[in-house]
Amino acid sequence: MEYHLNTPLKKEDVKQLDAGDIVYLTGTVLTARDEAHARILEMYEEGLELPFELEGAAIYHCGPLMQQIEGKWSVVAAGPTTSDRMSKMTPNLLKHFNVRALVGKGGMNNVAESLKGKCVYLAYTGGCAALAAGSIKNVPQVHWLDLGMPEAVWELEVVEFGPLIVGIDTKGNDLFTSIKEKARESFSKK
Repeated sequence: MEYHLNTPLKKEDVKQLDAGDIVYLTGTVLTARDEAHARILEMYEEGLELPFELEGAAIYHCGPLMQQIEGKWSVVAAGPTTSDRMSKMTPNLLKHFNVRALVGKGGMNNVAESLKGKCVYLAYTGGCAALAAGSIKNVPQVHWLDLGMPEAVWELEVVEFGPLIVGIDTKGNDLFTSIKEKARESFSKK
């Protein structure tokens, strides 16, 4: 099935999705890679308020290439980065924040249980940096630029951002694990 969803996402929005479904997002998406995840969790532990909202958020594992012209940021390229690097921090992030979607490439290991009932992993094809940039209509803010351009948290206003494939749904179904198991079975029969 195909879904067109608006952020911030509600629990019901993501619970209806099944592994393999196609999703397009409209609204605000936040980029966050390793350093941003670490800072979010550090700030939580210290009881500090984040400068952006994670309630119903879609976090995009992306280190965009941006340019600033006359004080306004615009996107040059914004393809997904490998999501598995964030796998270790994801259960803790989801324990403390109601993030509803994680977007990236390549799947995530050992996170299906922490996504159950509340969050989905949406896979975006690698090599689609120009396609992604075309869906980004505005960059209202950047947070933590001290981490460097790719590691900062960028607020991206997107329209029909996708196509994104539900790689892990809220029921724990993991498309990536399923495909790996089928491939192993196929090779073991030869």
